[in-house]
Amino acid sequence: MTKTRTTLAVLGSALALGVAAAPAQAAPADKPQVLSSFTQTSATSQNAWLAANRNQSAWAAYGFDWSTDGCTQAPDNPFGFPFDNACARHDFGYRNYKAAGQFDANKSRLDSAFYEDMKRVCTGYTGEKNTACNSTAWTYYQAVKIFG
Repeated sequence: MTKTRTTLAVLGSALALGVAAAPAQAAPADKPQVLSSFTQTSATSQNAWLAANRNQSAWAAYGFDWSTDGCTQAPDNPFGFPFDNACARHDFGYRNYKAAGQFDANKSRLDSAFYEDMKRVCTGYTGEKNTACNSTAWTYYQAVKIFG
């Protein structure tokens, strides 16, 4: 029996017994707006995403993909600069906009948000360390613009 016939047989049996199949859960209608709010270039957007990332279960109905591979093949903390959260938020944007079929329209903003997140890390340093951090952030940004 094929998979389709098996599925139909199970559904037919459930209906014959008076058991209705559970309706599929749809993501909330505001999912595109929430996704957008989590992927803007501002510190407010970054902070909202960080809070949501720490409490993913509260957002389960949205079906977001929270998976990350960090900074992919580059170090997450190059030269000691902690870019891991910037990389994770960047992955979040890429994965969820690809799943929504809206990646091309949002890639530039996602890459810019990534750069802004890294620059915010760099504000914690002064002098040569600040310069090195910003240079590293620029290099990471250029890499995702070209290869991301």
